[in-house]
Amino acid sequence: MTVSAAQRPHPRITVLHGDHLPTRLDLGEPRLASNADELAKALPGTEVLLVWDFTSDAVRDAWPAADSALRWVHTASAGVDRVIFPGIVESSVTVTNSRGVFDIPMAEYVLGLVLAMAKDLPRTLALQAEHEWRHRETESIAGRTAVVVGSGPIGRAIARLLEAAGMRVELVGRRRAAGRHGMDDLPALLPTSDWLVLAAPLTDATRGMLDATAIAALPTTARVINVGRGALVVEGDLVEALHAGRIAGAALDVFEHEPLTPASPLWDVPGLIISPHMSGDLVGWRDSLAELFADNLARYVTGKPLRNVVDKKLGYVPEGTP
Repeated sequence: MTVSAAQRPHPRITVLHGDHLPTRLDLGEPRLASNADELAKALPGTEVLLVWDFTSDAVRDAWPAADSALRWVHTASAGVDRVIFPGIVESSVTVTNSRGVFDIPMAEYVLGLVLAMAKDLPRTLALQAEHEWRHRETESIAGRTAVVVGSGPIGRAIARLLEAAGMRVELVGRRRAAGRHGMDDLPALLPTSDWLVLAAPLTDATRGMLDATAIAALPTTARVINVGRGALVVEGDLVEALHAGRIAGAALDVFEHEPLTPASPLWDVPGLIISPHMSGDLVGWRDSLAELFADNLARYVTGKPLRNVVDKKLGYVPEGTP
């Protein structure tokens, strides 16, 4: 059944799409764009821009084509780094994201990675493929320390699930508050980390946060998981550390450049688990994204406050925002 936003004519909507078009949405007759050139042609007169292809930089590249008609940009992602840039920050355009869709799926994915690495599942599968019976001992995660960087809904969901599995969790946010550390506390927490989980938004303050200096502060038994944004990690420094055995392992679901090419050296890094930016993508996730946008569109056309309004200067939805 088609989701209808409101029983009145829609504003002019443009959809920046990739391989998939949004379904189950009544958008009137939207303009469609798949790249920056098409978006630049579609933007004039557009009032609402739905960034369905949240991996695209087309909004930034086409931005000079925007005119005074544009009022609202919604991205079908939790991270907004692709749609936050000086032009949009300085404008009066409202930006919203898809906060709330990915929290539990990503928390489950992180727990799955923690268990897989602690129980040496990748090697078990590799040995099975080689028909080799090799008994090993594995690790317990109970009582181990996970430092989770990112105190938004996704980070908090990860913390809750890891705690439920018996882990001790140190949650790190932008600023200190009840139940969480500030970013200034992170250097002191790194040497205590058995697991370092990155789930922070990509901002000027977090870009490249896991570099050679931060990695050197981790125990050699530590493991790193990044489900935030690829640029949180200086990939070259992480690769060097894994090759040298300075940490025990890592799992990356996000990368500086996506998708990875078949020739990327990352595929063959020892101790590295690679997944293709899928930690939040459950069966039916696009329907959930469509439903969230439909609800916000109904709010927009009836003059109600929008959900998930991003603070464009901070680069994320502030805590306590509806």
